[in-house]
Amino acid sequence: MGNHQKLLNFLRPDPAAVAACSPRSFSSSSASVSDDDGYSCSSYPTTDGDASPSRYGGSSTPPTPKSPWAHLPGLGAGGAVAEPGATGLIASLVKEDGHVYSLAATGDVLYTGTDSRNVRVWRDQRELAGFRTASGLVKAIVVADDGRIFTGHQDGKVRVWRADADNPAVHRQVGSLPKLKDYLKSAVNPTSYVETQRRGRQRAVWLRHSDAVSSLSLNEGAGLLYTASWDRTFKVWRLSDSKCLESVSAHDDAVNTVAAAGFESVVFTGSADGTVKVWRREMAPKGDATRHVLETVLRKGEGAVTAIAVSPEDRVVYVGSSDGLVTFWHWVDGEARYGGVLKGHRMAVMCLAVAGNVVVSGSADRTLCVWRRDGAEHVGLALLAGHTGPVKCVAMDEEAAAAGSGGDRRFVVYSGSLDGSVKVWRLADAEAEPATTVRVTERTAAAPAQPSQVWRGQPAPAAYAEAWAPCQTPELKRVRVAAA
Repeated sequence: MGNHQKLLNFLRPDPAAVAACSPRSFSSSSASVSDDDGYSCSSYPTTDGDASPSRYGGSSTPPTPKSPWAHLPGLGAGGAVAEPGATGLIASLVKEDGHVYSLAATGDVLYTGTDSRNVRVWRDQRELAGFRTASGLVKAIVVADDGRIFTGHQDGKVRVWRADADNPAVHRQVGSLPKLKDYLKSAVNPTSYVETQRRGRQRAVWLRHSDAVSSLSLNEGAGLLYTASWDRTFKVWRLSDSKCLESVSAHDDAVNTVAAAGFESVVFTGSADGTVKVWRREMAPKGDATRHVLETVLRKGEGAVTAIAVSPEDRVVYVGSSDGLVTFWHWVDGEARYGGVLKGHRMAVMCLAVAGNVVVSGSADRTLCVWRRDGAEHVGLALLAGHTGPVKCVAMDEEAAAAGSGGDRRFVVYSGSLDGSVKVWRLADAEAEPATTVRVTERTAAAPAQPSQVWRGQPAPAAYAEAWAPCQTPELKRVRVAAA
C-alpha cells in the first residue's frame, strides 16, 4: 500500500508544498480549511495557498485590472507553434505563479481554475474576464447549457456563477450548493448529521461535503448535477432549484472522479480505493425523488482511479489510474464489457477527455497521449509533450471544418498543468494515419539561439538532447484489442 499512499498524497496536494518540490516528487501537508459560506468575493490579494485536507482523521467580482496571466505564443522564447491546420501547439497561456487544477471549454470560451482561487475566462486565447472565490482552490469546473458555471473547491463547497447579461466580462456568484437556507434548516435538525471520516470522525450536516470537492459532472437531460468528494461520497443536485436530492456513501476512500454516462441513467465513480463503481438512477414510485443503486463494481485494483471519461454516442467508458494505464469498457445490452488497456504513460494518468472517437489522456509524466478509436481498435495518434509539470486537467472540442479541408476532422485540446500553464493544441485530421509522436521542446542553455520545433517521430538534434530527455516515453504503436 506504500505506492497507493504516495499517489493519494499527490492527489491531495498542498499548493505550497507542491510549489517547493520538483515535478517528479510530491508531498502534502495537513491544515485546516475555511468554513465560511463564501457568498462574497474578496479582492485579489497575493496567493496564500489553500490548506490541504487532513488525511481522513452574491456579490460580484470585477475582472482584475492587471492580469497575472500573459498570452505567449508557444512556449515563449523557446517555444514552437504549429503551422496553420497542422497537429501541434497553438498557444500557451502562462501564469506567473500558481498551479492549474481545472478547466472547462464551451464553444469558444475556456474557463481555468487555479490554486490561487481564481477562475479565468478566455476567448481566442485572450483573457476575457476573471473572478475569484472567497476560499478554496478550484478543483473542478463545469458549464451548464443555461450558462451557469459550477465550480468545486477544496473547502468542500460548490459555487454557482453567471456572466452578466449586459457585460459578459463580469461574472457574479448567484449561489452555492447547498443553498444557505437549506443548510441552516438542516443544521438545526439533529437527524441531518452524519459521521465523517475527517478530523477525528466528526459529525457534519449531510447536505454539504465535509472534504474537498474533487469532480463535477452534469446530466442535462435529467436536470442533475453530480459532485464527488474526498469525503467518500457523491451527491446529486437538481439543477432547477439547487436542491440536494441524495448523498451516497460510495467508496472506502476518497472519490476522485464522477461521470454521468448520458445513457440508461448510469453514473460511474472512481476512487483512491482502486475501484470503479456503476450506479443506476431509479425514480421513486411517487413524486420526483431519486435514488442511486449500486449496479456493479467495474474495477478492483491497487492503483487509485484518477479519472473517468465517457463517450455517450459510442457508449465507451475510459478509466485512468495511478499505474499509468487507461482501461476501457464497451456498454452493450445494459452492461459493461471489458475492451482493453491503452499503454502510453510512464506515470499516473491524471485526467481524460473524449470527443467523437478521439480520447486524450494527461499524466504526471508531463505528456498527453492521443488515441483514435476504430471499432475494436485504438490507434495512437500523437504524444504531446511540452509541459514541465504534471498535466492535471484536459478538455477538448471539435473544430468546425475549414474551407478546403476536405472534411478532415480537427480537434482542439486544452491542457492545464501544475507548471502553471494552459496549453492549446490542435489535432489535425483525426482520421489520418498516426504521426506517432508530436513533441514541443524548449531549448537549453547549450542549444542554438533559435526557436525549437515540433518533431514528428524523429530523434532530437544533439543540441536539444537535454530538453528532450525528460519527455521521452515509449513510442505509441497501433494497439489491437479483442473484445472480451
